[in-house]
Amino acid sequence: MAAMMRKSLCRKSSAGLQAGSFLLYATAMQNIQSSALFSAIVAAPFGAIGIRTDAGVVRELVYLPPQFAEKDPVDPISEKAAGQVERYFAESDFRFDLPLAKAGTAFQQKVWNVIAAIPRGDVLTYGEVARIIQSAPRAVGQACGANWFPLVIPCHRVTAAGGLGGFAHNDDETGFHLGVKRWLLAHEGIEGY
Repeated sequence: MAAMMRKSLCRKSSAGLQAGSFLLYATAMQNIQSSALFSAIVAAPFGAIGIRTDAGVVRELVYLPPQFAEKDPVDPISEKAAGQVERYFAESDFRFDLPLAKAGTAFQQKVWNVIAAIPRGDVLTYGEVARIIQSAPRAVGQACGANWFPLVIPCHRVTAAGGLGGFAHNDDETGFHLGVKRWLLAHEGIEGY
């Protein structure tokens, strides 16, 4: 498919490709190449979840915008992960049980352990997590943003003291990632965000 798109682009270039057409091509190519990075892509109410696996473990879960097409799992671990992600979307109380790759610094793991213990239906602020581990809220926020396994380590359950806060190193109020955070919190019965 990528080769066909490149040939089409070359023909259109010689005929005078418009900027809009090039942008569509570039976006399509980026999505094709990005899809190849994932062992599975699961449709989500807000877009999709990309799943990367390797050597019998989940390496990463990624929130993807709606233009990413689903991709069937390529191995038993990505099949298990895809099934569990789908179960979570059907039942917010579902508990993940996936083999996760070792990731993060010792500090990040400390933050992630606290986050993993937050029950569904509850939130903690960055400041509350910081007090638990005797750190600073900004450092907690950075560790949340560096989370390789969202949903499994539910960093969406950590909010700012005065509102939603950021998410996945994004804090644009109208952005995709904050929309994901709002959806996840509402899915788990947490209102007001």
